[in-house]
Amino acid sequence: MLTDTPLDILLVEDDLDLASTIVDYLELESIACDHAANGVAGLTLIRDNRYQAVILDINLPRMNGLSVCETMRSEGIDTPVIMLTARDSLDDKLEGFGSGADDYLVKPFAMEELVVRVRTLAKRRSGQINRIRIEDLEVDLQQRQAWRAGGLLKLSPIAFKILEVLVRSSPNPVSREQLLQSVWGEDPPDSNSLKVHMHHLRKQVDSHRSCGLIHTISSVGFVLKPSTEQPKSSD
Repeated sequence: MLTDTPLDILLVEDDLDLASTIVDYLELESIACDHAANGVAGLTLIRDNRYQAVILDINLPRMNGLSVCETMRSEGIDTPVIMLTARDSLDDKLEGFGSGADDYLVKPFAMEELVVRVRTLAKRRSGQINRIRIEDLEVDLQQRQAWRAGGLLKLSPIAFKILEVLVRSSPNPVSREQLLQSVWGEDPPDSNSLKVHMHHLRKQVDSHRSCGLIHTISSVGFVLKPSTEQPKSSD
């Protein structure tokens, strides 16, 4: 049995025997798994909870898995999704990825493989999401624009990249080293450059706001999340 950090995920599957088998197996692997037997119920749970991953069957009653996934992405829900299906053609897989899925597993499958894929996806947010909303901050990753309380933010390309890293990681912190690597790759600038860009980003996102979103965590880095506290001015 694996000893990784416990996870909280959702299974949306109408085959009750298969669902019971998956839930029981995942629990043995320290993965707590809620279950929904149709697409509408699954989408409701996804909206009401913050799961680390969703296992989503395609052929579901009331609302199929493709529609569930498309609705999630259109609403800015970036929980990673693994599609389950008996269909294994390339076109079927492309359709699944096109709806916003992050991974694809064809039935029948080995439970060990499902666990590995769940654990891998649960470590990150979905790369399929195009729009993310945190409080009154809205970020369109495809158009590369952001708004706070409906007002368009004036962001440089570098500032937007920093914002993208922060919103994808929210509410988890991002270290300075992670930011440098994600934004500048193998050729990072001096530390003052990050400080300057963070200053301008904060000025756009949090200036004159009663609720600051970007915060400095001493000896760690930065985090973007709602807070009643004003963000620190140090970078």
